[in-house]
Amino acid sequence: MARIAGVDIPRDKRVEVGLRYIYGIGVTNSQHILGQAKVSPDTRVRDLTEDEISRLQRIIEHEYTVEGDLRREVNGNVQRLIEIGSYRGMRHRRGLPSRGQRTRTNARTKRGGRKTVAGRRRSVTKK
Repeated sequence: MARIAGVDIPRDKRVEVGLRYIYGIGVTNSQHILGQAKVSPDTRVRDLTEDEISRLQRIIEHEYTVEGDLRREVNGNVQRLIEIGSYRGMRHRRGLPSRGQRTRTNARTKRGGRKTVAGRRRSVTKK
């Protein structure tokens, strides 16, 4: 199992897919990294040589913010929004969507399970 940026990359996956297990590296970054390191995207992780692994590690270490550093940066950005009292910060603090989505319906993931409220039934009118 190759270990890059503190993450064990699965041996049986293609390198292009395996690099995505690192937080902060997605499809595009994975392809760019492999292009810079001159490694074929179709190679399996178990077939990588020590030289290829070290090239990948070097590129990721010097040119990308990944894993702990990136998580810290993102959390710092959210904390800054909360501290300055911006609208987005307030939404983060309350655990609600911060990018304009509706919350009257939907938003169940952010708001949690449904809470039944007494007296919220439709009144039935008789004629």
